[in-house]
Amino acid sequence: MRVSSTKTLPAPNAYVQAIYGEFADWSYDEEQAPKFRGRWREDAFQKADSAVPLDLEIGTGNGLHFANLAARQPQRLLLGIELKYKPLIQSIRRVRRDGGTNARVARYNAYLLPELFTPGELSDVYIFFPDPWEKSRQHKHRLIQDEFLGRLHEVQRPGSKLVFKTDSQDYFAWAMERFARSPYKILASTTDLHASEYAQTNFITQFERIFIQQGLKIGLAVLLRE
Repeated sequence: MRVSSTKTLPAPNAYVQAIYGEFADWSYDEEQAPKFRGRWREDAFQKADSAVPLDLEIGTGNGLHFANLAARQPQRLLLGIELKYKPLIQSIRRVRRDGGTNARVARYNAYLLPELFTPGELSDVYIFFPDPWEKSRQHKHRLIQDEFLGRLHEVQRPGSKLVFKTDSQDYFAWAMERFARSPYKILASTTDLHASEYAQTNFITQFERIFIQQGLKIGLAVLLRE
């Protein structure tokens, strides 16, 4: 569950160096991030108003959705967590190129959310195309687990949403079983997003476009943290 320390990497590449250089005010390593626990709005975003929504994207990928979300909702704050250095920097770079100031990124393991956030600190959460770990013996590695959903539910504010997308129908069925027995209320779900009523408002990520071209159906679930 723990990741290697960024500061002790023997040969940091340009993306690693950008965390402490070009994007030092916008990105945090695994040692810095927990220090903002309970004070992300005030200390990371310099927002005194605790009512400002703080959204989270778990696994930002190349940052297309992350940057679009930041630009589309400038009145909200957005944090992205990612383990790989290249997508971490790509994501915040896209936001900054668009002139966005309402986003930050952190290198951290999503399984350890309570180390980053206090109860009720988060607003909406997005989990798009996580590793499906298709083989049965790998299912224990899937992000969507009963314990994880309980932890996530605790750090979200009432009235917030959890939005989940996957190209794996097996993972989608697995996730829906766990959503159904979780503290969340299921607001919407479909095994074929692009043939559903939700297609018009859906932002297509780069990976999603590839999956569509391959003929794969996209599963979508929207949950409410009551």
